[in-house]
Amino acid sequence: MHDAPANAPSEISLDMRLTWYRQMSLIRSFERAVSNLNQEGLVPGTAHLYIGMEAIAVGACAAMEATDFLTSTHRGHGHCIARSLDVGRMMAEILGRADGYCGGKGGSMHITDISRGMLGADGIVGGGIPIAVGAAFGFRLKGLRACVLCFFGDGAANQGSFHEAVNLAAIHRLPVIFICENNLWALSAPFDEMTAGKSIASRASAYAIPGEEVDGNDVEAVFRAVSRSAARARSGLGPSLIECVGYRWEAHSVFTRQDIRPKQEIEQWKRKDPIAIYRSRLIDHKLSASEKFEQIDAEVEAEVTRAVAFAKSSPAPDPEVAARNVYTQAD
Repeated sequence: MHDAPANAPSEISLDMRLTWYRQMSLIRSFERAVSNLNQEGLVPGTAHLYIGMEAIAVGACAAMEATDFLTSTHRGHGHCIARSLDVGRMMAEILGRADGYCGGKGGSMHITDISRGMLGADGIVGGGIPIAVGAAFGFRLKGLRACVLCFFGDGAANQGSFHEAVNLAAIHRLPVIFICENNLWALSAPFDEMTAGKSIASRASAYAIPGEEVDGNDVEAVFRAVSRSAARARSGLGPSLIECVGYRWEAHSVFTRQDIRPKQEIEQWKRKDPIAIYRSRLIDHKLSASEKFEQIDAEVEAEVTRAVAFAKSSPAPDPEVAARNVYTQAD
């Protein structure tokens, strides 16, 4: 990997660490609530849970500045929460209610909040990758010192859109950080059987940009890697490719009837729980006490309970506004 600019952050405060623990716990609690609501029959459409991958979203988004953008995937709830979107409005959107971020029109796979730089989740595999490059080109045209985080999965890395977008970003030295969330399964296709070269990060050399593989269960490792790449991008040195290796605990979506993954494999990865590992690390290093984490967990559960209540009480969208913000008004 190329050397990173010297201004990439290296010190992590206790407040930052506790915030990250809280965000990871909030993502997991939120996703479990979504699963429960689906079982109640309240989730129209589908949803793809982020449980087990929390450290990637939290570590990566922690490296963002207020003016930065991100593009997400069909499994985007974690990115939204890590970017501090309101969980009540998120839950309302997932339930198809009027108080959701998209007025209930988008559902789980299309949560968007431009004010937070969240350019939207995307139900198309690899669909957000060209959008991220376009946004980064916009930063270049406006002379802004900002970057775009582009999240995508290992399956999307085999789409033509990935190669075209990375090539274009490299040619123009655009401020994009391509973040592959490699959870080792593209729906029902195992990574080792579907990806030549056995690594996404190694593809960076073909485009003469930095590439790095990171432990996706280590929130601090993800933060440091993305921080280095962000500093590089903001200084005009161009894009980077980061492969965060992790694992999704749940089936591909809430509609998946049978998970073909080996049960032993799933249990093995659950023993690498990024939240439990981080909690133990902070306690072992005497940076915090177990009582503090119990307090955070209780606060998180209360926040998610309020979010569910808000979503359930939100009205259904008015049919009269069904086409609003969908079509451009002709002059």
